Amino acid sequence: MKTIFLIDMQSFYASIEKARYPHLQHKPLVVSGDPKRRSGVILAACPLAKKSGIKNGERLWEAEQKCLDLVVVPPKMQDYITISVEITNILEEYTDLVEPYSIDEQFIDVTGSQMLFGPPLEIAQKIQQQIWTKTKVRARIGIGENKVLAKMACDNFSKKNKSGIFWLKKDELEQTLWLLPVEKMFGVGGRMASHLRNMGIRTIGQLATVPLKRLKDQWGINGHVLWMTANGEDSSPVTTSSHDAQKAIGHGMTLPRDYIGLAEIRVVLLELCEEVCMRARKSKVMGQTVTVSVSGASYEFKTGFHRQATLYEPTNYVMDVFRLAERLFLQFWDQTPIRKLSVSLTKLCHDNELQLSLFDTARDKKAELGYVMDGIRERYGTTALIRASSLTKAGQAFERAQKIGGHYK
Repeated sequence: MKTIFLIDMQSFYASIEKARYPHLQHKPLVVSGDPKRRSGVILAACPLAKKSGIKNGERLWEAEQKCLDLVVVPPKMQDYITISVEITNILEEYTDLVEPYSIDEQFIDVTGSQMLFGPPLEIAQKIQQQIWTKTKVRARIGIGENKVLAKMACDNFSKKNKSGIFWLKKDELEQTLWLLPVEKMFGVGGRMASHLRNMGIRTIGQLATVPLKRLKDQWGINGHVLWMTANGEDSSPVTTSSHDAQKAIGHGMTLPRDYIGLAEIRVVLLELCEEVCMRARKSKVMGQTVTVSVSGASYEFKTGFHRQATLYEPTNYVMDVFRLAERLFLQFWDQTPIRKLSVSLTKLCHDNELQLSLFDTARDKKAELGYVMDGIRERYGTTALIRASSLTKAGQAFERAQKIGGHYK
């Protein structure tokens, strides 16, 4: 039987900041973006801040109303990435099967490690102590015979007990997991929980005993996955190559102010297409389907759209992607101010898979130009070559060049 761990870092960004500033150890602390640029959203809250009702994802001004002595620090994304890699290195001392799930969560398979490092609980304690000693971040560890059990062990039990470790055993689900409300199950969001409750399904145990055919008739393959998860079944292995095959490349941003006119929106739309195509070329891929997503400026009345269209052939040339993205935007934009904009490229293929064309004689030159520009930017910085439109007030290219994942390095 396999033994899988899901290792989750408690309040990862906030814990790193408290380790950086020891005098804030007993203060309610959050990591948040800059409220002046409308990225003032809580990225991480320490346990003390959470006791005041503060949640990840809520707006900073709302959090400050809940906790008057709240300490707010800006994110330092490069530091968080560096420490995440350090934690990966620690885990690789115990097994070669380490699969990052997010920046603060990693799966590991210790099935073959027990002869060297002891039984699962002992290994978990060693890992927990080693991560704390090196990073001053507390790790919570869920243990199971597969990834879904390890994940639910961590989310529902490890995070709530004093040791931070819990082993969710498949033959004990009736006394543990099945007692929980159905919305506590991995893969069940708010909308799905409402559907299940409307069917009379209140607990994970009730979901586990629903006839499989009923769930498949209702939701097809997703219904089958729900039934398997409730019953603790998952055949997916821990693999080091889970992120090798990209399915999409995208970029988006929250604008520093409401963008009203088409002229300034086009500037950011072109910059996003530029970034998407640069990433595609770096990954040696092209894409054929372009998606544009827009969120309106109003928080009270949700407006915007999410639309896609397909090019005649795959590309990673900026202007090909931009022309289609602009067409989509013009077709579905309701002329109201916007605050968020994103572009993505899907239906990816390798960049050496080109269909011969008798008509687009400039295609090879366009493709070569993109890679030459990338070489210059790699050597001299991302702003070494920039479009003239990015020099206008609407442009965000210089600002974004200073950031990782939308936040300052």
